[in-house]
Amino acid sequence: MALNIKQRQAGDVVVLDLDGEVRIGDSATALRSAIRDLVAGGSNRILLNLAGVKYIDSSGIGELIANYTTVGRAGGQLKLLNLTEKVQDLLVITKLLTVFDVYDNEAEALSSFK
Repeated sequence: MALNIKQRQAGDVVVLDLDGEVRIGDSATALRSAIRDLVAGGSNRILLNLAGVKYIDSSGIGELIANYTTVGRAGGQLKLLNLTEKVQDLLVITKLLTVFDVYDNEAEALSSFK
């Protein structure tokens, strides 16, 4: 299953709505390209809405970490929104839940960038 990425602007934050699976191959590459393009264009406040993500493999986890680092080095912030139970469990097991800022409410997530 491919990964669909829809981009929208919420003030000075770019929200990427993800739908599908983040796994080795095209979907992980698509996410990397989307985020690097945003950073290259000067957008460094990014919120990933993972409500539609059904599965993330180890490559997808690696991509999240790499993107977090890329955005951080650009002086920005990458935050996560609407984790599914499976994705949240995965982040707990890998101890990455303590690395990312995670939100269940989009308004809260957006205001946290201020």
